[in-house]
Amino acid sequence: MYASQHSTAGFLSQRLAARLHARFGGVHPYINLFRTMFPEGAGYRHDQLELRHELAEEQKKVEPTNADSHLAFITGGLRACVTDDATKPGPVYLVDLDGTFKGVPRRRVTTIVGYDHEEEVGRTTIDIPVSAHPIDAVNLRGSKLGVYDAVSELIKQHGVTKGRVRLELALNEQHASLTVNEYETLLMQHDLAEVLQHPMRFATEKIKHVWNDPRAVPSKARAYAKYDIPHAVNRLLDALGIDAPLIERLVARSLEAPASRFMRMRRSVDLLVSDSAAPGTGALIEGTYQTPILVQWRSAKTPARRLEVSLSRFS
Repeated sequence: MYASQHSTAGFLSQRLAARLHARFGGVHPYINLFRTMFPEGAGYRHDQLELRHELAEEQKKVEPTNADSHLAFITGGLRACVTDDATKPGPVYLVDLDGTFKGVPRRRVTTIVGYDHEEEVGRTTIDIPVSAHPIDAVNLRGSKLGVYDAVSELIKQHGVTKGRVRLELALNEQHASLTVNEYETLLMQHDLAEVLQHPMRFATEKIKHVWNDPRAVPSKARAYAKYDIPHAVNRLLDALGIDAPLIERLVARSLEAPASRFMRMRRSVDLLVSDSAAPGTGALIEGTYQTPILVQWRSAKTPARRLEVSLSRFS
């Protein structure tokens, strides 16, 4: 099991990586599709550092503007934790969407645990209150929800020092997903909400800038707006096995399409348990800004969504 401690650098599942090699000959074309959907500097609220009240003034001077990387991570199927079968050939892909800041490489930390067997030792269910708004994101690390208290109790009760916690939406929960990322208000409540309503919103925002002021934009960027966007969306739909309309109608249709058609958002996430920090005492391995997040793009039928929590032991 591989665990990244970052919200813009994650792993591709072994199955998806194999599929991308079969279809594209590698992972780069796939990642570039989401780079196209979320270009840098497309008017993200998360990047307006003057609005980020949680940041100190000194931190704002060095904070990267990387909303595009967060959105590509969430929607592109990157995972904080993956489990790969070591007997199968092929590399493990850690994809860093935000690897440099002002030309300086950023430091990335990964934890790797090898095991032969896995046994489920504990399970519980938790009801997560959600708003009546169709589009919402809930921070599952919030103390009032009790998710982390329940996880900690399971780990302590069963004495797990190496293992996996899986958070999974109940089978009857529809139009919702789980991810692990940074829960920052502007990113979650504005940028991600925009994407869930209109998956190509930021790509088209970039196009509008090109069309509105073509003399201020290099010819290469104009070509990007005219050709690369519809071509990239077509390739994305092909990769996901979705029957698409004609290219010339694709961008317009995408503005009305549900997020679930365009994004590899998942119903479960895994968290690594290890005693690497305190031998003999298992705990979740997480980065400073990582948190599990429940995302919905249509209102739930009830005031809460059911979350299944399971704990497994590695041996």
